[in-house]
Amino acid sequence: MTTNLSGKTLGIIHSVVFTANTVQKFLDEILPGVSVLHLGDDSIQKDYQNSEVGVIPKKSFFKFVTYANFLQEAGCDLIMLACSTFNQAVEHARPFISTPMLQIDRPMMDIAVSKGNTIGLLATLPTTVPSSERILRQAGLEANKEIEIKTILCSEAFLALRSGNQQKHNEMLLDAIEQLQGEVDAIVMAQVSMSVLEPHLNSTKVPVYNSARTGFTRVKEILEA
Repeated sequence: MTTNLSGKTLGIIHSVVFTANTVQKFLDEILPGVSVLHLGDDSIQKDYQNSEVGVIPKKSFFKFVTYANFLQEAGCDLIMLACSTFNQAVEHARPFISTPMLQIDRPMMDIAVSKGNTIGLLATLPTTVPSSERILRQAGLEANKEIEIKTILCSEAFLALRSGNQQKHNEMLLDAIEQLQGEVDAIVMAQVSMSVLEPHLNSTKVPVYNSARTGFTRVKEILEA
């Protein structure tokens, strides 16, 4: 039995404004009736690009806590971080924010780890790779599993999607999935922007997970509880 979630409010923090459009179809399908408040700041991603790969500027964490506080004051029942690059911001913010928080990738990582010990990680932003590998290893550690990660970075795919060429983006990622699926037990797609690929993944040899589907399914479970 599905609980009526009308009256519940989800706050989502994006580091790239356009991903608010990417996730809308999943919100409509999985969380009908839930009010959604989006906060997006393109300057966060610009800060990543101006930093060394693997280095998260301190001001990014400050921005997340600030935005999370805004959403808390607005009465959100749950706050989601939709950015993969500084996924650890949720962990750092917990002492300051009373509202429950969820990082969008974590449910996907937990499911993938349950499928086996060798996980493929597909990313389109170099800044995302260290953070996504970290949270995948964390999921493995908490599941008492030693995880082997095979990563493919497709930087050109993100540029194609950002410029409006979704077909090129999808073709590049499908090629990468073809390379990975013979070597892994499951594949995770590192950024929520990659969720646009979902309709093309019906015949893969191993499960391929996107963070929008798994993340908002987990949101539904939390709000129902």
